[in-house]
Amino acid sequence: MLPRHIRFVTVAEAVFAAVLIISGRAVAAEAPPDADSCLACHASKDSGAPVVDAAEFAASRHARAACTGCHADIKEYPHPEKIRKVDCSSCHPGPKKAIAAGVHAAVMGNSCVSCHGSHATLRPAKLGLSLCAQCHKKQVAEYKGSVHGRANAHGDHDAAICLSCHGDGHLIRKATDPLSSVSALRLPETCAKCHSDPDLSRRHGLSTNDMYKAYMNSTHAKAAQNGEHAADCASCHGSHDIRPPNDPASRIATVRIVKTCGQCHAVEAKKFAASIHGQAAARGVRAAPTCVECHGEHDIRSHETAGSRVARGERSRACVQCHQSARVIGRGVPNDRVDSFLASFHGMAGKSGDAKVADCASCHGWHDVQHSTVTTSRTNPNNLTQTCGQCHPGAGQRWAGGTNIHQGLSDAGGGSDLAGWAALFYRITIPITVIGMILHNLLDLWRKMRLPRARRHRDPETPLSLSERWQHAGNAVSFILLAYSGLALHFPDAWWAWPFTALGGETVRRYAHRSAAALFLVIAGAHLAYLATAPGRRRVRDMLPAKRDLFDPLKVFAYNAGISKEKPVLAQFSYIEKFEYFALVWGSLVMTVTGGLLLMHNMAMAYLPLWAIEVSRVVHYLEAVLACLAILIWHGYWVIFDPDVYPLNWAWLTGETYLHDTDADNNKGHQ
Repeated sequence: MLPRHIRFVTVAEAVFAAVLIISGRAVAAEAPPDADSCLACHASKDSGAPVVDAAEFAASRHARAACTGCHADIKEYPHPEKIRKVDCSSCHPGPKKAIAAGVHAAVMGNSCVSCHGSHATLRPAKLGLSLCAQCHKKQVAEYKGSVHGRANAHGDHDAAICLSCHGDGHLIRKATDPLSSVSALRLPETCAKCHSDPDLSRRHGLSTNDMYKAYMNSTHAKAAQNGEHAADCASCHGSHDIRPPNDPASRIATVRIVKTCGQCHAVEAKKFAASIHGQAAARGVRAAPTCVECHGEHDIRSHETAGSRVARGERSRACVQCHQSARVIGRGVPNDRVDSFLASFHGMAGKSGDAKVADCASCHGWHDVQHSTVTTSRTNPNNLTQTCGQCHPGAGQRWAGGTNIHQGLSDAGGGSDLAGWAALFYRITIPITVIGMILHNLLDLWRKMRLPRARRHRDPETPLSLSERWQHAGNAVSFILLAYSGLALHFPDAWWAWPFTALGGETVRRYAHRSAAALFLVIAGAHLAYLATAPGRRRVRDMLPAKRDLFDPLKVFAYNAGISKEKPVLAQFSYIEKFEYFALVWGSLVMTVTGGLLLMHNMAMAYLPLWAIEVSRVVHYLEAVLACLAILIWHGYWVIFDPDVYPLNWAWLTGETYLHDTDADNNKGHQ
């Protein structure tokens, strides 16, 4: 197949040929000789004249033109021994100018016969690789073994040939010429003629992604545009010997791509070759990651560029795509690494948008990733102090010597035995507590819905003071914000967590959580000060557990379940209020201690082992879950859904408190 670049005969040429039709009869000396007259001498070697193959000439592009159409200085037969050199530009002026501006001008001059031949001038469709092979044997041999050459040999008309890349057959420039179609600046555009064509890509099963657009946004393209030496298509894929990735001889095959990238990135390639990934790739393990798995293929960007696959906050995704895949796990790689990391503080903070939190590369490195058993590995126990110390200056040997540093809440062990026991405690406690609260409330609701609505009795002796209401309001605001911002860390992808993502990600969430914690501590301090006053001491006496608090729940259960017909009479502050109050006190202490350790982890690391922080993280999260469920189920029912106060107990606003049903109510049909 011939490129479309070669010009076909023009109208002028056709007219000229028609004028010079071979007449077949001898012409006297006064007229130009015809072809038969010329062949009388030039058809045989015996004459000593240059031999012209009559059959080749008849099949040539100029068959319709007389010999004198090219040898215009011949006016008679026989002609002088010395004749002028044929000037093709007399009919083809355009190609002459093009050749003069190209790389071939220095070696061919104005001679067209080097490519087209002399008397056997071929039609464009007859020209093939043999033409270029006359001078470029090595390149043509490489081409024949390439993906393009093989396709061309099988008759694929879409396959690129020499002129598809190098341009017009006449104007071929040096690769170093900025105007050349294969120069570093223009080669991507040349390749894009085919590889950015979606129809052609679909026909041949190629990627339909716009590789040209991706490359032009890459750091390589930007560098090339700035005049720097940078990789182009040929730098990675080769020029004439382009092969598919699954071909072991391909420059981008798994076993060779590191060497290919190492042409420019020698230091990084050396580190990678010694890494656990590089060693696997050298053995031909197809599942082993190479440069492109992390950096991408055509859209490679600097780690300092936003949107780069290896930018801080993004690069863990490259690790996840392999370490969560079945092909990697099936080769003996632990299958819990991704889930455990995502469940850790680092993983959760990263998912919520924190670009500074530690990711996989922060601990394991980039190109020099090694197994933790290797003495030079960053995750070797002897090196953990230094590795963790990059972000946590207070990290000591006691911290670094902890076990299972990689693990998080998703693991049964939680990272250590003690953390595991703490998690197990809450996994048992939370369901029991929640189920108990739900059953208690449902029985109460079922009983009250079957009875006339009870009359509430205002208690004028113990109203909520303004101070108590302010404490309640501050406690409510801080608790809601703490719960919202805290759970947003564990569920950053939830729809309700979008404000933090929109406003700044993990940084905004972190400061919101800490601000809410500070408000909570201020309210707690104000409450302690209030308890020292006379009204506060009275409240303390009212809230202290009493013997009846052990039996009142049984009486309420018996009544609500229909076992007893006697409705129990409860104190104003019954086991219902006391349970909630002391649950809040206990939860506040636990959350303050564990939250303080997590907040001041750098200081804690110098004195405490790793398990202390792990236990704190487990307890802080699961205690928060229990507190939220208790507020929703217990507090929510008694201040909103309890039929005796529905639609809302307004004591938090008005200060009015109410007594539980009296004996008088029991004697009026509440049995």
